[in-house]
Amino acid sequence: MAPATTPSTARDRLTEHTVTVGAPAAAVYDLIADVSAWPQVFGPTVHVEVLDEAPPGGGEQHLRIWAIANGQVRTWTSRRTLDPVARTVRFRQVVTAAPVASMGGEWRVEPAGDGTTRVVLLHDYRAVGDDPAAEELIEQAVDRNSRAELTALKHAAEQGPDRAELHFSFHDSLTIAGAAGDVYGFLDRADLWPERLPHVARLDLVEEENGVQRMDMDTRSPDGSLHNTTSIRVCFEERHSIVYKQLKVPAALSSHTGRWTVEPQDDGTVRATSWHTVTLDPEGVRTALGPDATLAEARALVRKALGTNSSTTLRHAKNYAEDHA
Repeated sequence: MAPATTPSTARDRLTEHTVTVGAPAAAVYDLIADVSAWPQVFGPTVHVEVLDEAPPGGGEQHLRIWAIANGQVRTWTSRRTLDPVARTVRFRQVVTAAPVASMGGEWRVEPAGDGTTRVVLLHDYRAVGDDPAAEELIEQAVDRNSRAELTALKHAAEQGPDRAELHFSFHDSLTIAGAAGDVYGFLDRADLWPERLPHVARLDLVEEENGVQRMDMDTRSPDGSLHNTTSIRVCFEERHSIVYKQLKVPAALSSHTGRWTVEPQDDGTVRATSWHTVTLDPEGVRTALGPDATLAEARALVRKALGTNSSTTLRHAKNYAEDHA
């Protein structure tokens, strides 16, 4: 992977990062184009929402993105223009996050003659007030994230057909005869989980702006062992929804994202659902479960472990909300 930085004008700075991927260009482009999968593919990306798209499933997208830059969660909105024929994706931030004054760039996916694919990631940016110190911070974040994204893209694309077996989603739901706000409040106040949930041994929660929470949690397994995870959560109180991404995952996983939703029903109840999307790490599966463990066995164990904890949380949220009804 090779970075290069050259200023184009006195105001704008340009960066270029490249990587060669051992996969067909079409498969690589599809991973870049499918922005809904970015939190699973790209480590810095926490959550992405498509605000509008024209035509549906087509070339122009308005996005809101939450991502980690220089250790902090930043959020911004961007416009993307997708060209599947040329295999390019152009992007431009519409609403930036300080210290960025402007940011844009382009993904280029170029087939190579030997069956590999060359991916070029371009950025142009400018700091607020053209501050040199801020420009240095932006350059560090762009360089770090670009390297991480291209490495992750290469890894995901080179999994080929195996990725379908490694990547899966599932959910658990409960109907609750209580108020949506009470259910959401139980899920939002994760700092109280150690005293409310039997499987949570310890939880440190830091609240940041824009509904962002950082969690460091120890959970108990049925055998009594403790497992530590760290997560970023983005909370949407107005829609009673919480999305999250685990930054530190168990050994058998390469990524884990999730979502809590609380939806009013026509009969006056609410439907609370825990959603999980998981990507297994084949090497981690063998390390955690033994050299003869199969991916099917790993999928079943992960489904049971995550589903059991989520269902326990939903049952306690149900009891809490119904006690307050």
